[in-house]
Amino acid sequence: MRLDKFLTEMGLGTRSEVKKILKTKQITVNGEIVTKPETKVAPENDQISYKGEPVTYCEYEYYLFYKPAGCVTATEDQLHKTVMDYLTDTVRSDLFPVGRLDIDTEGLLLITNDGALAHDLLSPAKHVEKTYYAVIDGVVTENGVDIGEEKLTKPGKLRILKSEPESEIELTITEGRFHQVKRMFEAVGKKVLYLKRISMGPLQLTDDLKPGEYRPLTEEEITALKIVNK
Repeated sequence: MRLDKFLTEMGLGTRSEVKKILKTKQITVNGEIVTKPETKVAPENDQISYKGEPVTYCEYEYYLFYKPAGCVTATEDQLHKTVMDYLTDTVRSDLFPVGRLDIDTEGLLLITNDGALAHDLLSPAKHVEKTYYAVIDGVVTENGVDIGEEKLTKPGKLRILKSEPESEIELTITEGRFHQVKRMFEAVGKKVLYLKRISMGPLQLTDDLKPGEYRPLTEEEITALKIVNK
């Protein structure tokens, strides 16, 4: 791997910023000062330091983020705060949100740079379950419904928690179509008043996280994610 690519991925700055850092002679590889960005390094074996502090290689990062309402699920946006703006102490610079939650939807969001895992989690063929808590103005059936696309949605698992005066439900689906949960309710004349994703595959949103907070996944959670996607 090129040294400038390694340093960029480890969060020292953009490629151009890293090149400026290299010119200051503050980067060492195995104790030797290196200034050339194209220098080849083996991150797992070489000892790379910046200002005397080791730059530890981290191939993948996984975070469970409690997305608050009012931010967009994107890596950058000109108009709104993004989910990535909340992650301030990560190592990798190439992290991204897996899937999408609407700007007014809260809840569990996986942030990682593991592209293969993200692809599997979002693949319709994998049938990864996603559960939402919602407050709605009525009750829906468990049948697949017409949301204006050629294919009907797959049936969801509906659990009614409360029905008066507004309904509180949990809905589990295995697809991730655009605005799917809201459109499923709207298709039967119901309006979603509040929506929060509480689980995705083996990941659960727990009470220790508040909106806008995040934590690294445990090794057990990472293993469970990879098992469910085999």
